[in-house]
Amino acid sequence: MNRSPVFEVTDPAVIAGLVRDLAFAQVVTSGDGGLVASSVPLLLEVPAGGRPWRLRGHLARTNPQARIGTAAVPALALFVGPHAYVSPSAYPSKAETGRVVPTWNFVEVHVHGTFRLTDDPDVTLAAVTDLTDVHEATRPEPWRVADTPEGYVSGLVRGIVAFEIVGERVEAKAKLSQNKSVEDHRGVVEDLAARPGGGAAVAELMRSAAFERDVPAPDREEPNASSNASSTEGP
Repeated sequence: MNRSPVFEVTDPAVIAGLVRDLAFAQVVTSGDGGLVASSVPLLLEVPAGGRPWRLRGHLARTNPQARIGTAAVPALALFVGPHAYVSPSAYPSKAETGRVVPTWNFVEVHVHGTFRLTDDPDVTLAAVTDLTDVHEATRPEPWRVADTPEGYVSGLVRGIVAFEIVGERVEAKAKLSQNKSVEDHRGVVEDLAARPGGGAAVAELMRSAAFERDVPAPDREEPNASSNASSTEGP
């Protein structure tokens, strides 16, 4: 990750909130056949006492990562949140100085750690049950794994295998126009809020308590996507 103090997120509670809200990650492992990646939902556990974070999930047995075996291997879980193009026209300062260029706003969390399979039916069923319970919790009538006919889910569980990633290092970045003046920051929020999809989601994050701007910051020039110049604005 290209780390910049302006955009780096260091509050563990904010990072954990991002991971839980994003919930879906690309899990990358390295083995004899090279790099392998899978897109999977993950459940975060934050043990007490400052112990390492744990990410739990499951894979189909046909997935190459499900055939790694019992050894622990290095892994990277990439959580990529809402992202959106930011037009120079969103900045009020465009009319004053013209010193503005396009950029991209986004959030991301990288969890580095060790990946280990647990080929135990009870552990796999627990992974499926816990993940389901978390995502059903806000529904008026949550669906439960126990709602299925007896033996139905246990039969399906035979086709998947549980895994966990024990985190060793966590990096998080929220590039949300923090380096812009309050006026330009507000202009970006208003512009993105009027756009569907990722734009509106990014605007919502920029308005959230975790990332809300309340003090001015100096403008910094941003390179266009085609520029080779280095800058704290790049991904």
